[in-house]
This record gives sequence, C-alpha cells and structure tokens, in this order.
Amino acid sequence: MLKGLHHNAYRCRDSEQTRRFYEDFLGLPLSATLEIKETKSGRPTNTLHTFYRLDDGSFLAFFEAPDRPFEFKDQHDYDMHIALEVDYDRLEPMLEKGKKAGIETRGISDHDFIHSIYFRDPNGYVIELTAKRPHHAEAVDPTKNAARDKLDAWQKNKPKPSAAPAAERPSESARGTDS
Repeated sequence: MLKGLHHNAYRCRDSEQTRRFYEDFLGLPLSATLEIKETKSGRPTNTLHTFYRLDDGSFLAFFEAPDRPFEFKDQHDYDMHIALEVDYDRLEPMLEKGKKAGIETRGISDHDFIHSIYFRDPNGYVIELTAKRPHHAEAVDPTKNAARDKLDAWQKNKPKPSAAPAAERPSESARGTDS
C-alpha cells in the first residue's frame, strides 16, 4: 500500500541556481545528491540528482542533465505547480521576501479553505506556498463536500473546447495570474 510521497522530481537548468532558490530562499535543506554516470538501460550520462527535504520527511528533487535535451518553459498554474504548506503567519513575510529578492511573486489568493502565494523558480516552475484555513479539514472531507457529485456534474456539463485554432483565440498569459 502507498505510504506517502517520498519525492517529486523535475528537470532543472542549473543545480546551483536551483539550490539557491529551494535552500537559501525557501529554506528547504539540500539533503542528498546523486551523480548518475549510467542509466539503468546502460546509456552513459552525466546527471546530477538533488533532493530538498520538507518537514514531513518528503523531498522535492531535481535532475540537471546537460546531455539530454529538455525544453524549459514557463508553466501556467493550471498546467503545473508545486504547492507547499506553510503556517498562515508565514505568507505575508514570504511574499515580501520574494518581492525584495526580485523573484516573480504574487498573492495572497483566497481559495476559501486555503490562502496562497506564488513564486516562479529559476526553472520556470510555479511554486505555491499555501496555508490552511480553520475549516480546511471539513472542506476536503468528501463525506461533507460532495466532491464526487460535483465531479460527476462537471463531466456531464463541462464546457466544450473552443473550435477556433489556438492562434485565433484570445491570448492568456503563459505565466498564469488567475490562481
């Protein structure tokens, strides 16, 4: 049976830039580093795999693999983001810290059961810091929130994709400021 999250892994452009963001800015300690010289399929490589520890013992991990092509692009929040939990009293200070550091920073967003702020890391990934509100447990309890009924209703009534080609649709910022 699944016990929990050990780590999520993402590509990074530069391991030191990534370390400065995750360790120096966010405060997640660099906890492990693996140099990979050969893949399990026997292909030679020169890859660095780094792990940053969260308080619950799980990790955010990154691969710097200069010998493998990878297209870094800014992600819209709806496409992908990493949400990390913090105490509520840390949101405002972290928001100000990000602004002072010149990091793309936005928030505070009120999502009812959580409040969130957002940063963009040096790889283009959106990092959300989120704080639970007092009614969080009830809001995410499927016996009280009708989550399945809402999903079923969405499936029956979801909007149809636009028929216009992407180039003709009104543009939406790739940076995603609507979370």
